[in-house]
Amino acid sequence: MSDPTDSEHVRALGIEFGSLAHQLDQHEYPTTCEELVEAHGSSVLRFQNGEQTLAEVLSPVPEEQFDSATEARTAIFSNVAEGAIGRKGYSDRTPPALGEQSEEPEESF
Repeated sequence: MSDPTDSEHVRALGIEFGSLAHQLDQHEYPTTCEELVEAHGSSVLRFQNGEQTLAEVLSPVPEEQFDSATEARTAIFSNVAEGAIGRKGYSDRTPPALGEQSEEPEESF
């Protein structure tokens, strides 16, 4: 089986990691946000409505320390721009309960 970073796109929760997925797995932990950005900050994360570098995504948490690649990914998922979430306020779940207000206009397909 070939390395997924060679021929496939590595995607998780709507974020296209590309070769950064492998780089995060291979990085030595524990590490600081600063060290991670220094090593991989120019890597681009792509999503449905835009893209950001790792440095841009992690800029809100410069003092963070990561004990594993999983913790680094959690910080990425928590800090990507709103464009990564697709349609803001969209849910295929139940509509708001009786008396509950929704900030988003209702859309029907």
